[in-house]
Order: sequence, then C-alpha cells, then structure tokens
Amino acid sequence: MTEVETASAAATGIAMATEKAAKELSPEEERVLIRDIALTAEANTKEGDSFFLITQKWWQHWIDYVNQDQQPNNSNNNEGSSSLSGNSDSNGVGISKRPSGIDNSDLISDGPAEDANSDDGVEIHDTLLEGRDYVLLPQQVWNLLYSWYGGGPALSRKVINSGLSQTEFAVEVYPLRLQLLVTPKGDRSTIRISKKETIGELHRRACEIFHLNLEQVISDVCIWDYYGHRKHALMNDMDKTLDDANIQMDQDILVEVLNNVNDTVVTDGTSIIDNGFADKEATSVLLEPSKSSLSIAGGLSANKIASKGYSAEQLQNQTLGYPSKESDNNFGNSGVSTRGTFGGLTGLLNLGNTCFMNSAIQCLVHTPEFARYFREDYHQEINWQNPLGMVGELALAFGELLRKLWAPGRTPVAPRPFKAKLARFAPQFSGYNQHDSQELLAFLLDGLHEDLNRVKHKPYVNSRDADGRPDEEVADEYWANHIARNDSIIVDVCQGQYKSTLVCPVCNKVSVTFDPFMYLSLPLQFATTRSMTITIFTCDGSALPSTCTITVPKQGRYRDLIQAVSNCCSLKQTEEIKLVEIRNHLIHRFLDDSFVSLSTIKDDDHLAAYKIQKSAKGNVLLQLIHRRQEQETSDAQRWKPFGTPLVSSLSCDDVIRSGVIQTIVQTMLTPLLKEGIEYSDDSDPSTSGMARDPSDHGSGEVDTNRASTSINKVLPKLPLQLVDESKTCIDLSAGDEKAINLSAMSHVVVYLDWKSKLLEKYNINYLENLPEVFKYGPITKKARTEPLSLYTCLEAFLREEPLVPEDMWYCPQCKEQRQASKKLDLWRLPEVLVIHLKRFSYSRSMKHKVETFVNFPIHDFDLTNYVADKRSSRSQLYELYALTNHYGGMGSGHYTAHIKLLDENKWYNFDDSHISPINEEDVKSAAAYVLFYRRAKSDTSGTSSAGSRRARDKTSYKH
Repeated sequence: MTEVETASAAATGIAMATEKAAKELSPEEERVLIRDIALTAEANTKEGDSFFLITQKWWQHWIDYVNQDQQPNNSNNNEGSSSLSGNSDSNGVGISKRPSGIDNSDLISDGPAEDANSDDGVEIHDTLLEGRDYVLLPQQVWNLLYSWYGGGPALSRKVINSGLSQTEFAVEVYPLRLQLLVTPKGDRSTIRISKKETIGELHRRACEIFHLNLEQVISDVCIWDYYGHRKHALMNDMDKTLDDANIQMDQDILVEVLNNVNDTVVTDGTSIIDNGFADKEATSVLLEPSKSSLSIAGGLSANKIASKGYSAEQLQNQTLGYPSKESDNNFGNSGVSTRGTFGGLTGLLNLGNTCFMNSAIQCLVHTPEFARYFREDYHQEINWQNPLGMVGELALAFGELLRKLWAPGRTPVAPRPFKAKLARFAPQFSGYNQHDSQELLAFLLDGLHEDLNRVKHKPYVNSRDADGRPDEEVADEYWANHIARNDSIIVDVCQGQYKSTLVCPVCNKVSVTFDPFMYLSLPLQFATTRSMTITIFTCDGSALPSTCTITVPKQGRYRDLIQAVSNCCSLKQTEEIKLVEIRNHLIHRFLDDSFVSLSTIKDDDHLAAYKIQKSAKGNVLLQLIHRRQEQETSDAQRWKPFGTPLVSSLSCDDVIRSGVIQTIVQTMLTPLLKEGIEYSDDSDPSTSGMARDPSDHGSGEVDTNRASTSINKVLPKLPLQLVDESKTCIDLSAGDEKAINLSAMSHVVVYLDWKSKLLEKYNINYLENLPEVFKYGPITKKARTEPLSLYTCLEAFLREEPLVPEDMWYCPQCKEQRQASKKLDLWRLPEVLVIHLKRFSYSRSMKHKVETFVNFPIHDFDLTNYVADKRSSRSQLYELYALTNHYGGMGSGHYTAHIKLLDENKWYNFDDSHISPINEEDVKSAAAYVLFYRRAKSDTSGTSSAGSRRARDKTSYKH
C-alpha cells in the first residue's frame, strides 16, 4: 500500500469513527483505530504539522482501558507502558473504567499567559518532561480522542526542522520566551515565538505589542540581540530565523525607537549617536553540540518514545535574571584569598534541575591544578580566534565562577551567568530538563580546551599507520602530532593516550594507532563469559536429542560458540555442526558466519545444533518441518508447524528417489521410536521402508547399536511432502521410485504431517519445548555479595572484542569493510584520570540504568600492570579526590558530588547549595557515576608542574 493509499485509508477511518458514536466503539476498536491513525500520521509528519500535548496520567488511563481485554504477552516486551501494541503495564487485576473527559489542567501554569497572542492563550509549566508529564499526539489522533471524550484545553505545538543538518523533525514544545524591552518608553513585555520564525516576524510582533507604526519598522525601529543586557548584534536581516541568529530561551531583546533625525536614539533626553557597535563586535562561534539523547534546546521533543520516571528535584528559581552589568575586570583576583583560610566550601544554587551541572562543576573546581590555574591570570592563554572554541567566553565564565566558589565565605552562588553561556554555546543543555552529568563534563573539558588552546594556528599533520614499526616510535609520533595541534591546561592535566589495535578477521591485517583520551568510559559487567543453552540433534539416528549448557566469551563470535558445541558433543573429524535459530517451529536463520558477534544472539532466542556429515561439494541440506492438525473452526482443520525442525545432509545428485528421502527421514526419527510397539504398515509391502544404511545417500552412517532395534522391522511409511523450486508440494508417500529433480534447489524442505496413529508410535516430546539460550532465575547469594571491582571494569574495557556492525573497519588490504576485532591498551596516563562508569544504556525501545555497586579504591589505585609502555618510571598510583553520584532512575533522579579538600584532608558532600562533612567510608556507594583520580606523589608546583610534564613528554622518549 502506498503512502497516499495509507493516508486515504486513515482519513476514511477517521470519518467512520466520527460518524460512529464513541459509546458504540469497544476498547479494542478504539485502540486499533488510534494505533493505525497514529502510525500513519507519524510516518507522514512534515514541518508545520501540529502535535498536541495530553497529560500522561489521562493517556495512561486510556491505554489501560483499551488494553484490558488483551491477553498477556511475553514478558520481554520493552515498548513501555504507553503502548498501542496491545500490551500494557497493568497486572491484569481489575477492569479499567472508561476515562472521563481529557483534563490537561496539571500541565498548565497557574499564572496568566505570558503572551496573550500565543496560539492557545495558556502557559504550560516550565519543567514538564515527555513521558513523565505528557505525551505528544498527532493532530488526527487528538481530534479523534477529543470527539470521543471532550475536555481540554487543547495544547497545540508545531513540528519544526532540527538538528545540524536541519533534516530531522522535532515538536517545539517550548517556543522561545523572550523579554522585550523598548526604549525610550521603558515598557516591557514577554512573548512566546518559535525559534524558526524570522526576525521580520519578531519585528512585526514587537511593533504590534508596543503600538508602533508598522510602516516605519525598518527605518525607525531597531531590534537588538540584548543577551545579558549587552548589545550583541543588530537584528536587521528580516529573512533570518531566530534560531540562525542564536537567540536563546529567556533572553532579552532590545527594541529601540529612533527619531528621524540623524538616526539618533532618544534616551532620557540624551542623544547617543549609533557608532556601528553591533557591526564591529565579534560574534560568537557556535560549537557543534555533543550528541545527547536526553534533551534538545528549548524543550524540543525529538523522541516519540516516552521516558518513564519522575524528577527528584524541585524548581527552586523559575525566574532567570541577568546582571545589569557584567564585571569589567575579568582577570582580577576577585578578592580570592589563597592563604590563611580554607576556601572551596561554597555551594551552588539549584536553578531548576541543574544538579547535573552543579556536581560536575564542583569536581572540576576542586581539581587542584584547575583551581590554581583559573585563580591566576590566565587571559594570556585564551585563544580568541579558535573556530572550534567559544571565543574565550566559556573559559571566562568558568574562571569567574571558580573564583566565586573559592572566595572567603560560604554564601551559595547562583550560577546563572555560567548557565546562560552554557546554553548559548551548547543549546542541548538549555531549559530546565535533567541532563547527563558526564555529557556536560565532556563538553566542558573539550570547550575549555579549545578556548585555552595555546596553538593559535594548527599545523597539518599526517599520522601514519604503524606498519611494523616499534610501538614506542609510533606512540611518540602520534603524541607529538597531537600536541602540535592541541596544547592547553586541559591537555596537560587530563589527557592520556591509549593504543588501539585492529585485526582484520579475513586477511589478518593488523592496524595500530595511538589516540588521545580525556576520560575512560568503563562498562559495568561482572562476567566476561556467557552461558548458553543449546539442544543438539543427530541426523544418523545414533542418539536422542540432548541439551547442553556451554560457556563462551561474552564478546565472542559465532566460531567460539560452534567450537564449544563441537567440544560438548564430541564431534568426529568427519562431522560438522550446523547451528540455527528456531522461531515459530521453523528455521529462522543459520548461524554460519563465524565472524558475527555473539551479541546478536539474545537470551530469549532458541538455538538448535545439528550433527551432520561434512558436506561434500554441492551437497544440499534437507530441512524436516513437523506439522499436525489444529482445529480452527467447528468444521475446518489446518496443518500447522510444531516442535523443532530436523536437518540432514542430502546427496548432490541432480535427481533423487523419493524412497531415499523416506529412508533419511526414518533414520533421523529412529531414536524417537517407542519401545514395544508392533510396527506394521497398512500400505503395500513394496512401499514399506526398512531401516537401512543412509550413508549411501550422503547423510552419514547409522549407529549399529541404536539402529539394531529396528533392523528387519518394517518402519511406518511416513506422510512426507517435498516443496520444489516452484513452491509445489510433491507427495513422497506414493512410491519409492518417484524421481525428484534437485539441480535448481539450494536446500530441500520436507513436511512431515503427524497424524494421530503416527503420533502413537513416536515419542515426540523430545522435539518440543526447546529451551531459551539463557533463562533468568533468582540472583544467587554469591552474585549479591561479591561486589564488582573497578579493576574488573577496566579489564573489560581493555579486552579484545569485535566491532559492532555499525562501526565496521575499512581494511586497506582487503579493500572491504570488515568487522575487525579491537584491542585497547593504556599507553600514557594523565595527571588527573577521569573514569566514567557506564550506568546508562540506550536503545531504540528502552532506556536502562545499571544500579550495580562498584568497589573502587580510594587510595592506591594501581595501574602499573595496565600500562603497556614500560619505559616510564613514573608512579602509576592514583588517589581518589572527587566523584559525582546519581540517585534515581533514567531521565530524572538527583546528582551530588563527594569531594576531598586536600588542604583539610577531609571529605564533604556537595548537594547543590548544601555542604556537609562525611566520613571516608561513606564515599563508596552504588550511586557513584564519575570518578576523579589524581596521580599520587606528584609535584605540587602548580601549572609549572604541568608544563614540565609537557616538556618531559616531548623529549624523554626520543631514540
């Protein structure tokens, strides 16, 4: 069905539904109709379409109502509670009543609408989260629900283009809220306007609000980007969008009304000549946002999958003000006292879900090297021209905030100016949503590095592959090339180097590179191995099916699994294993590509392994599919697959007789024959089958011990049907001499129809109830009591593993994309080692947080044995001095920081504005998220130490 036909069908469905009264529709009819319309609408979404907010509470009530008649599905459904698929989170207790009218009142702010000219005339709360507070529905879905249930109010939002390429669609839940200030009248007004509207539209709205003459908009009214109460740019390009002009949420816009003489501005009776300030002022360079899956600037919702959970924080200050005047002395000492008093015990106010920012900032602020650097005069190192930086603004904002936090006194600081700068250069962190503290930290370290990069003109460097050269030579070359382009306090303190080795699985080409790192992201996994349960079948009638549980490397490949199965079943040299995945009693796929990662096999999959004779050239596989009759209606029956298919090897002859196939199938089923059954056949004796040696037909030898029970016994003729290349079924029970042409067939599918009399002669229980690869059970006492070690996490990070299919490597020798194996080794460690524990995982259908407790060392974190470069005599011992914690679930929860003041040798808990001492034994918890380690027994001579380290790194490894 084409998109046009689909849309037409959906429109027809809407028309029929509106004609039919809601009370006449069953819950199932409502569910199916809404599902189909929603899928069609979202598939055809385009810019300018309308989506409607609806309260999550009402939506969940409706979901429970329409799903109440559904039978429980398998427990592995991960589509969340707000599902139209027919599965809900309800436990099946009770019957959900039909919802009353739609009530969106809990989404609406109590205050008056800030913009009377807004589309819906109502203002929603600033801190709403999709999936927690509301869901977004296409207009067609809203119209249908509203026609059935009524209520409201309607909260419509537009679809806009988003992303760097402007090709992604997002719903602009929170249009820009701008503060308009008009001079010389001094009036103020707040408006809501889409970031995709033009400056011309902003002009029109401003003139309309302040009753200015629209005909004189261009000549007599100037609109300025008045971010931070400073003129940043004259907004005179009427076709430019506010997004392109980098206008931010809650910022000020200055509306200047000029008189017609000499283009002067009348302000309190004083004429000020416009000197073209805006044209001369340097514009900020927007740094490419990091890839964040948690939020998008301005409250955009780009995610149609609702995220569960609730925010553990309260909005402490909803009105974000700006200083009327910024400090003129950006480089003074700001009254910081460095002697005679312990500073650094100043908290940060929570501006509304900003604990993620506060915790990361406190850890950086209390890094001794950074505290010393930013409290001195660092302006000479600011790189004002770096196109990758933020023209020094991020460094200045961070430095000013650091000085305030180290100043005497303990009055909490409101980090509004810093957050405003952050939102300006990293829009993904704007607004009041919760974000990932580690993602912010990564952005800050990278942004500060670019702002403070001492390299003003980056040279072109060409890093060569190792090509057999000594690792030491290659590593020094890569590091020298890196320092030639990247040289800052961040590199001095936080950057290390690791060795990356890629091996092609086909030609064994080895590629070695040495790359810098700012932090290590370690996986949280106990086991390095994985248990898998597989059922093994023989095709020669020698044994009953057996189930075995084997252990394979967690990051292994199919070849590891095949080898383990071969060892388990004592495979002979003349035999081979065919591994398959079974779905719905059919062979879903053969797992025959030995280089595919085992991660593609899920724990709830069903695997079978078949022992067959090694295939001669041209041999084909015979797949035996079992079927039995099932009653569909009172007078109709249908043959349906059941049990586990069997596989055997078939001779490569172009033509084969039906009797040969009968013999092969009878041989495979021999172990299932029941003892004490008299085997007779009602058919012509000439068509009866004898158990004979099937090796003549390429399917292997029969075990004489097992087969002796049926020698000289007439086996029952089996009702077999073969499917040929034209999908036609050929009856194989009519005679043994029927010729079957196999020349055009890559494999042979044969159906065995089990009638009741035949079922009495075989024990088919062995063919049923194929176990899952791994069945989850209760957590053992051992697993609960043994904590996961940070060393174990590091070893998992460094372990060799295949690349994921999305990150295939181009092999220069094969000239093909290959799923190479990758091995990492630590080569050069930084002064401050930042370790990120990967607690959060994301996939298409779910988000997950790992709550595992990690036992990390506070003292003597020894990495000596993990550093591959053995030339350096420097200490590889590290001491923990700070960490961030995350409490709660995905997309919500709360961040804090534990920090050790080195001058006091005491630990403190930094919980936004509240700071309290803690014992060292309380530092460890399952909430630990990002760990900050400092090299033990290192120099304490400030940045000169970092500088000397840089000099050593450049000179000490020469050959």
